[in-house]
Amino acid sequence: MTLRIRPATPADAERVVDIWAPGWRDGHLGHVPEALLAHRTREAFVPRVAAAIPRTRVAEVDGVIAGFTMTAGDEVDQVYVDPAFRGTGVAAALLADAADAVRAAGHPVPWLAVASGNARARHFYEREGWTDAGEFAYAAEIGADASVPVSCHRMELRPARA
Repeated sequence: MTLRIRPATPADAERVVDIWAPGWRDGHLGHVPEALLAHRTREAFVPRVAAAIPRTRVAEVDGVIAGFTMTAGDEVDQVYVDPAFRGTGVAAALLADAADAVRAAGHPVPWLAVASGNARARHFYEREGWTDAGEFAYAAEIGADASVPVSCHRMELRPARA
């Protein structure tokens, strides 16, 4: 298996949507308010991906996009891996790469939000060295100047102590 992480290009957008849309439903159904579900259709991810390409990195395994991350300031905004590549180390490599990008942009403590009920994801982040900094209401965007509050945990990757 040859893994390569690189900046996304507009040509990658459709594959990113193909991973993100079902991946979002897999990680969020039953853990977010019903009001958010109508705004997370496959079609709704298309413009979100197009707008986020400059802050997206993709992981390729033997030339196939296996997953992606998006960063926004000090936040690792999105981390998704195609189910066929789960358990292969792709997610860990993408997460480490995104944390490095956040730090390289001048933010010493990368963070991410994970839906409170998504125990599988929280366990993964903890295994990768991220710590739970507490619960908060994440403002999930649903359009121009509109959002839905989602109960999340703030996971942080703090520098190792000497």
